[in-house]
Amino acid sequence: MSGIFITFEGIDGSGKSTQSRLLAGRLEAKGHTVRLTREPGGSPGAEDIRRLLVEGEPGRWSAETEILLFTAARRDHLERTIQPALENDEIVISDRFADSTRVYQGATRGALRGIVDDLHARMIGREPDLTLIIDMDPDAALARGLARGSGEDRFEEFGIDFQRKLRAGFLRLAEDFPDRARVIDGTRGATEVGADIARVVDQFMAAR
Repeated sequence: MSGIFITFEGIDGSGKSTQSRLLAGRLEAKGHTVRLTREPGGSPGAEDIRRLLVEGEPGRWSAETEILLFTAARRDHLERTIQPALENDEIVISDRFADSTRVYQGATRGALRGIVDDLHARMIGREPDLTLIIDMDPDAALARGLARGSGEDRFEEFGIDFQRKLRAGFLRLAEDFPDRARVIDGTRGATEVGADIARVVDQFMAAR
């Protein structure tokens, strides 16, 4: 694969989707071919699974069942969207990838990280080239996420304690993958956050 795979991670309401779009637009303006995608979802089959995961009551699935569903959706996403785009020398920008499963299911709802990593190695076998973790105060992010009223707020409904665990999990993840993970201060306005992200991405691309 000759393309570049960039992912955005962070707690619910941290601004990942906004920053994914801003980065995609910036790179397209510089002449790059960009594939903007998301998880869960990003391919027709994975979008079907997305509805099972992000809608409904918080207790709808156990963490173990979620791991299986997320991995199935990710495999379809990889086969049908990510891998073909990378082989076509595109820049793939994904709003979430396997790191979210490592944190949401693997670190905050039981000691399941080993299961997540084992399934990932067996069924996905691909890590991002660069991961941008947007760090934000959980209280403010949760209020923003719930205010959207998207109907896809199953994980927000786990409550503030869950969001605080998520934040700690993502910060630990940055320590686990120092070669590709960068933490971005998401407490500022979208323009300032985007400028920081642009600098990080420019530096990364210049070093390739």
